[in-house]
Amino acid sequence: MTRKLVITENITLDGVIENDGSWFDPTNDSDQGRQLAETTRAHAAESDGFLVGRTTFEEMREFWPRQVSDTTGVTDHLNRVEKYVVSRSIDDPRWDGTTVLRGGDQLEAEISELKKREGADIVLTGSISLAQQLLGLGMVDELRLFVYPVVTGSGRRLFTPDHDIRDFALAESRSIENVVLARYTR
Repeated sequence: MTRKLVITENITLDGVIENDGSWFDPTNDSDQGRQLAETTRAHAAESDGFLVGRTTFEEMREFWPRQVSDTTGVTDHLNRVEKYVVSRSIDDPRWDGTTVLRGGDQLEAEISELKKREGADIVLTGSISLAQQLLGLGMVDELRLFVYPVVTGSGRRLFTPDHDIRDFALAESRSIENVVLARYTR
């Protein structure tokens, strides 16, 4: 059995996943934030691989390992799983449990090899360009979209006009207060 590659993104109603800091906070300690964290922890328990691009990796490497009172569970999860960063410029990731993938022309082969290995899901979050590339290559097995009732009017989007996602079917839809989790599988 091959591992699934899952894209998990927070997304606005108009399809933006780029967070300008005004509509999504992963450390939100409200009732909704705690419910979202609980859902994220449940999803994280199904994975043992975390895939990101260089920019997201560097942002996360500087933030999550420094969290000492993390109630979201993200720090514990990232310390537990194998991390894969796609980068042509990183040689020393400076984060235990990280493997550097070179991407480019090798991306499809590298991800195929990861999916063939024994293990649980590999989850990609953030990493807009990488997510778009993997969607374009048809390598994504599941989409988990946390849809926020926000319209930003601008920002980078997950889907481009050339992405054909018609072979994804809705597997789950539920609300977490005013956020909707829409989960699609191939």
